[in-house]
Amino acid sequence: MRTLKTLIVSIYLVLRSVPRLKKIQKMDKKNYGREEYNEIVHKRPKKIGRKIFKSTGSKIVVNGEDKLCDSQVLFVSNHQGNFDIFALLGFLKKPFGFISKIEVKKIPIARTWMEKMDCLFLDRKDRRQSLKTFKQGIELLKEGHSLLIFPEGTRARSDELLEFKSGSLSLAKKANVPIQPVMVNGTYNIMEVNNNRIRKGKVYLTVCDPIMPEEYENLSLDELADETKKRIQEAMDQTTA
Repeated sequence: MRTLKTLIVSIYLVLRSVPRLKKIQKMDKKNYGREEYNEIVHKRPKKIGRKIFKSTGSKIVVNGEDKLCDSQVLFVSNHQGNFDIFALLGFLKKPFGFISKIEVKKIPIARTWMEKMDCLFLDRKDRRQSLKTFKQGIELLKEGHSLLIFPEGTRARSDELLEFKSGSLSLAKKANVPIQPVMVNGTYNIMEVNNNRIRKGKVYLTVCDPIMPEEYENLSLDELADETKKRIQEAMDQTTA
């Protein structure tokens, strides 16, 4: 029943967002500053993320919000399950765009919302397209728009961290912006360990200390990936999913 309820709530919220989406599609981005544009566009998706998450009956504990940088950042998060998306979208205060796999572009309505939110779609099988996407990401970061990546590249489906691929962290280096590690723990219990049936769980979302450009300027990408993973692991060790 909980799975059916969440599905119905999700479809309802997405369909109900269409009139608002059509209004946003008519907006001329040139008439808005980056911060104002983000506040307008991200308001509805944030509400949808919160409501879909809460429809599962799950609870979330958010820590470290005082550590959020005032400027744009590259958020780097571990990836346990599908409900990471709704937890991060709904409960991270700072607006951001996901760097998502290209397959997500096949999902109607969600695709259009993501495009308006300045999310990026990455095709790992197409090197030329990947390079183009990374260049777009660097420009977005430079102009004041935060982005979020999952350096593990796939869902861990547990509280074990997978290898952090270091290449995506070059976005922060080339844009000269802080890296803000974010730890998510417990989302895999909502769906992935239940044969894709939804049950309520308890999720922890912790914003870790940022890694400032002056801290990472002399680090290699592999060293930077290790430091980011270390901070997320330390936050995870302090939680019990």
